[in-house]
Amino acid sequence: MPAASSSISDPAYLRARAMETLFERLEKLCEGAIAIDRGGRVVYVNEKYLAALGLNHPSEAIGRSIEEVIPNSLMRRVAETGEPILLDIMELGGEQLVVTRMPIEDENGTVIGAIGFVLYDHLESLKPLLARVAQLESDLRLARRQLSNARAARFTFADFVGTTPAIARAKELASRAARQSVTVLLTGETGTGKEMLAQAIHNASSRAEKPFVSVNVAAIPETLIESEFFGTAPGAYTGADRRGREGKFRIADGGTLFLDEIGEMPLQLQAKLLRVLQEREIEPLGSDKITRVDVRVIAATNVDLRKRVSDGAFRADLYYRLNVLSVDLPPLRHCLDDLPDICARLLDDISASGDYVKAKITPSALAALARYDWPGNVRELRNILERALILSDSGRLTGEDVARILPIETEVRLAPPERPAGSVVPYAEAEAEFEKQTLEQALAASNGQITEAARMLRISRATFYKKLAKFGLASGSAPV
Repeated sequence: MPAASSSISDPAYLRARAMETLFERLEKLCEGAIAIDRGGRVVYVNEKYLAALGLNHPSEAIGRSIEEVIPNSLMRRVAETGEPILLDIMELGGEQLVVTRMPIEDENGTVIGAIGFVLYDHLESLKPLLARVAQLESDLRLARRQLSNARAARFTFADFVGTTPAIARAKELASRAARQSVTVLLTGETGTGKEMLAQAIHNASSRAEKPFVSVNVAAIPETLIESEFFGTAPGAYTGADRRGREGKFRIADGGTLFLDEIGEMPLQLQAKLLRVLQEREIEPLGSDKITRVDVRVIAATNVDLRKRVSDGAFRADLYYRLNVLSVDLPPLRHCLDDLPDICARLLDDISASGDYVKAKITPSALAALARYDWPGNVRELRNILERALILSDSGRLTGEDVARILPIETEVRLAPPERPAGSVVPYAEAEAEFEKQTLEQALAASNGQITEAARMLRISRATFYKKLAKFGLASGSAPV
C-alpha cells in the first residue's frame, strides 16, 4: 500500500500515466490514428484507420513513407520541425477529415517522430466553424487585393531571377534606367517578363512611391483608346460621365505608365502620344484646356517595331522617342542554365497564391523541362508547373509528372540491335554509349544534383540538360 501511495504522488509517474490515458482515450474516440518516425516512415496505424487508407492489415503500412500511405500528408513537417498542427482539414479518398498532428519526443525532449489522429470523418457538426473560417479567408483575400491595388508595382529586381549573360545584361540596363527618368523600350517574346521588369524599374526609381499604371494597348477598343489615355471633359459626348474622366496619363502623374504591346497602337493615337512625350502635357477629349503631367513611359513589344516602321504601321519619330534605352529580354530556351532558379521562384509564387504544399522539383523534372522549346517562355513554364502541381499527389515534381503534360512527343528508347559474334561496334555508337555512362556516373556521384554533376564534367548546366534529353534520361533515369 505505501508503495502504491508513493507512486501516485510521484509527478513523473502521474505525467506518464496522464499521457498514456490521453493516448488511449484519443485512440478510442478518434476515427483513426497513425504515427511515423523521424525519417517519415510509418511505425504504427490502428485498426480503425485501415479502411479509410484502403488497407487490410497494419503491416501493409509499416515501414513505408507516410506520403505513400497518405498523399499530401503534413506529418513529416511535424516530425522535422517539432511544431504541432492542432486542427486541420485533410482530404483523403474524396472525404474531408478533421485531423490533429503532434510531435513525439523522447525523455530528453528530442523529437523522434509524429502522431496524427482523425478527430472527425464527417464535417456536419463543424459547419458553423467552417463557415466562419471561410468568411475570414474571403476577407483576407479581399484585403490582399486592396493592398495590391494600392501599390500595383510589386516586383523588384530580386524577382527577375537569372545569371546567364543575356539576363544579367537586361538587369544591368534596367538598373541604369531606374536611376534616370528616361523612356524605356522593353523588347522580347511574349511571356519573357517584360511587365515584371517594368515594375522592377519603377520600384528601384525615385518614382517608387508614386503610381504604377499598366495598360495593354491591344486590349482597349480603338473607339475608346483616346479617352482611356487622355481622359474626357464633363459631357464631352453623348453618354459621357457628367463629372468627366481621368485618363491613364493623369492617373499615373508623378509615376510610371507601362504601355504593353505598344506596336498595336493605332496610327492616329501615335501622334498624340508623341506630343505627350515631347511636351509633357495632355488635352482631355472634349476639352480645350492643357494639363501638365510628369510621367515616365515604359513601353513593351513582342514585335519588330523597325519592321512596322518600314511597313508604315508605326511612326518613325515615335519609335525613336520610345527607343531612348532599349532592353531586350531573352527567351527561356536561351537561359536553360537559370532553369532551376526560375522554377524555384515560380514554385514559391504558386505555393503562396494557392492551397498547395511547399513544392519541390527534382533533377529529372528539370531535365524534362529542358527538352522543350518554350514558345510561351516563363509564362508558359509557370502554367506547366502549376498544372503539374495540381495533378501531383506529393508536391514533389518528377520527370514523369512533367512529361505527362508537356506538349512534346515522348522519345522511345529502343534496345540496341543484336550483333553477330565477333562483329565490331561502330565508333559513333560506342562513343554515344560512353557519353551516356559518363552522364549516369556523374549523376550518381553527385546524388542527382545537376549543378554538381555538370561541374564534375566541366560543362554548363544547359549542356548537361541537353545531353540528358539526348539519351532519354530526363524522365526517370536521373537520380532524384
